[in-house]
Amino acid sequence: MMAVYGPLKLVLDVIFFIMIVHIIMSWLINFNVLNLRQPIVGQIWTGLNRLLEPIYQPIRRILPDTHPLDLAPLVVFIIVISLRDYILPTLLFG
Repeated sequence: MMAVYGPLKLVLDVIFFIMIVHIIMSWLINFNVLNLRQPIVGQIWTGLNRLLEPIYQPIRRILPDTHPLDLAPLVVFIIVISLRDYILPTLLFG
């Protein structure tokens, strides 16, 4: 079971870390601490959006439209934490 658990946990940990960086960066951009016109900030932001958008898009189709507030990252964040910390260990180690 460790052969299955290890890689799955690693993938969920990487997604968790990328989401944390994306969330913090979005706050810094919204509070004008970071500027998207800076080349490195713009490239990192674009890369993070390209990585996370395929994960967020199916959730956005299900959730109601709350235009100024995007709840998809919060829902995905809760799903990743639940899978990583509760569901995956329970399924594999019973």
